[in-house]
Amino acid sequence: MSNPDFGETTVITPVQKPGMTAIQVAQAMLDGFNRHYALFRYSAQRAKSLYESGDWHGIQQLSRERIEYYATRVRECAAMLSQNLRLHQPTPSDPAHLDEAQQPLWLQAKAEFVRLLSGHRQPECAETFFNSVSCRVLHRHYFRNEFIFVRPAVATDYLDGALPSYRVYYPTEEGLEASLTSMLADFGLAAPFADLPRDVRTLARMAVRQLCRRLPRGYGSRIGSDCQIQVLNSLFFRNKGAYVVGRLINQGEVLPFSIAMWHRPSGHLYIDALLHTTDDLSTLFSFTRAYFLVDMEAPSAYVDFLSSLLPRKPKAELYTAIGLQKQGKTLFYRDFLHHLSHSHDHFDLAPGIAGMVMTVFTLPSYPYVFKLIRDRIQKQGMDHATVRSKYQLVKKHDRVGRMADTWDYAQVALPKARFSQALLEELRREVPSLLEESEDTILLRHVYIERRMTPLNLYLNKASDPALNAAVDQYGKAIRELAAADIFPGDMLFKNFGVTRLGRVVFYDYDEIQHMREMNFRAIPPAPNEEAEMASEPWYPIGPNDVFPEEFGYFLLTDPRIRKAFMAHHAELLEPEWWTQCRLRVTQGRIENIFPYNKDRQLHEFAKRAPVSSLQPGVFHD
Repeated sequence: MSNPDFGETTVITPVQKPGMTAIQVAQAMLDGFNRHYALFRYSAQRAKSLYESGDWHGIQQLSRERIEYYATRVRECAAMLSQNLRLHQPTPSDPAHLDEAQQPLWLQAKAEFVRLLSGHRQPECAETFFNSVSCRVLHRHYFRNEFIFVRPAVATDYLDGALPSYRVYYPTEEGLEASLTSMLADFGLAAPFADLPRDVRTLARMAVRQLCRRLPRGYGSRIGSDCQIQVLNSLFFRNKGAYVVGRLINQGEVLPFSIAMWHRPSGHLYIDALLHTTDDLSTLFSFTRAYFLVDMEAPSAYVDFLSSLLPRKPKAELYTAIGLQKQGKTLFYRDFLHHLSHSHDHFDLAPGIAGMVMTVFTLPSYPYVFKLIRDRIQKQGMDHATVRSKYQLVKKHDRVGRMADTWDYAQVALPKARFSQALLEELRREVPSLLEESEDTILLRHVYIERRMTPLNLYLNKASDPALNAAVDQYGKAIRELAAADIFPGDMLFKNFGVTRLGRVVFYDYDEIQHMREMNFRAIPPAPNEEAEMASEPWYPIGPNDVFPEEFGYFLLTDPRIRKAFMAHHAELLEPEWWTQCRLRVTQGRIENIFPYNKDRQLHEFAKRAPVSSLQPGVFHD
């Protein structure tokens, strides 16, 4: 630099530091995670104000953006460590090997990281962040517990935030309506309710009705000394709804519930529904729906609470449902490895019609399927990058309870002895680029994992008339709701849909999905003559995104039983006018109300069925 006193130029060479110490590596990892989680919590806090103002597009945009936060912070941290530790720039095909000095440094860094987590409120998520960064920069040779957290190091039992994760109310002391009113007020919503006293009265009556059904007369005292309402401190936001999530403790029983709140066009709030069964909450927290925006200082405390309401749902799915997908992936993989070590059945090809894009296999004793993109995709214009982009689109989209979420993994090593011979031959033939074999291991370079469902075509083949009617009705509802959410499935064959445990029909084949706004729905014009009608080629021009809904019946409704059920419930799906109107609403930016519960859970439906005289509002004062 130029010295004004002497007129000379002096070049100052920066002193190169000898790399990073173990504590610096650990601190850099934790700083990266803390930055991520601060942004994660800010998103949930922002969701509250967006909900209050009725900015539904803002909430959806926020949800999409939040999904990218984690990967961005991981890339930043990985790049910084690679540079400062003088690792060569790692790539997926050529990750870094540690030299003799770097190996003990990384081991010590992990130990220091554990020390730094003392008193941390999100230690399990921080460990997963450490893993994500490590797996990005290191060779898979180091993917073992010495270098990463294959097993958790910091317990989260009884961990909670500075403020307890849930609040408690005692309806036997202050009355149910007063308790509910206080509970709702404590969330501090800025938007006013249209008629809160009326909503609370109906909500209380509905709750009492359900309690009386569980504890009929003759049971003894319906209300125990332990009676209390416990609700999580933060509201759960998703799309146009806000949800109170809690449990009623009474007579030693845990009764789960959720209260759904929505907006009127005037901007006023109202209580729409009371969800009061485990199945209700399972549907609300389904893997087929977008992730909740919820502010949590100690996510493990929230997950423990939710587990008490949903004992059948793995914690991996609960972490995923509240927006912590990477922690969900970590827990799923740990659970999966545990199951593998305690089972002996074989991986085999999944039942159903083989797809042209994916090779799918399963482990019969484990309720998930594994999907790999074929090397030679038998669809024109389809390649690996396109398929991956479709799956990413689904992850970021409002899935409205009709599209299955997936976890994607890289570098998954599985015991070769657990693979059936038929499956091994299929993998060698169809996905050699994703396969690495050793004497005792099968390494999958990239795989999607999702909940196993019964393929709809197989379900319909064996269904009774009532079950078939219900499934076809569900199939039509799935198509309607996907279309309302700006998703055109593309290939609507029954084999591309599955049936869940609760009987919902869900779409899971994404390679042909497109936005509704990109499609052009047309009626087939009349043939100019008989020769044209009988010709092998159509007599009318067809554009790349043209769809002719009346053709759906030709390949979907060949079975008379299916046709009868479909025409009874969803005949208008064969009419281009219905699709055109739906597309118009989407292009106008309308976001439809698609409720994650049945109508009989709505307060106004209950009020029609249950007159005041038929209830016992004094049940909480027995």
